Amino acid sequence: MTPLPPPLGDGAVHGWRLDLAGFARTWDSGEGAFRVGGRWNSKGVRAVYCALDPSTAILEVAVHKTFRVLDTVPHVLTALEVTDPTAVHVVQPGDVPNPHWLRPGVPGAGQQGFGDDLLSRHAFVVLPSAVSSHSWNLLFDPIRGRDAYRLVAQEPFALDTRLHPPAA
Repeated sequence: MTPLPPPLGDGAVHGWRLDLAGFARTWDSGEGAFRVGGRWNSKGVRAVYCALDPSTAILEVAVHKTFRVLDTVPHVLTALEVTDPTAVHVVQPGDVPNPHWLRPGVPGAGQQGFGDDLLSRHAFVVLPSAVSSHSWNLLFDPIRGRDAYRLVAQEPFALDTRLHPPAA
């Protein structure tokens, strides 16, 4: 597991997302997770999924959509800053009740309920990534965290084309 970095520079925690270009304006709505649920939230619970680094954000999307889609369909990379790092709750791997929740797979009700509880108690939660076991995800409730984060940047995403080479 990659150690969490101590606050550097301005002391802020940064999160990263990769969204379809058409959803760039609503990147922090949590609407998709609200409608269908996710690894750490049940359907009907609003959550915004991010990573603590852009590479993990890209992998988190690529595992569901493929590099082909990331190469051919416009996406936007978004960076945010959590302006109060003390508002971030960190869940270490050993704090997760079922270690299988940290592996790729379909989330179960217990896993989603665990995440729902975390999001009901904390505006921002950092959890280990299932896609990259040495990386971290950042989840937040956009309503509870409304005044504790800010958009830093959005830019068109361009996949390194070596990740989607021509067919041999």
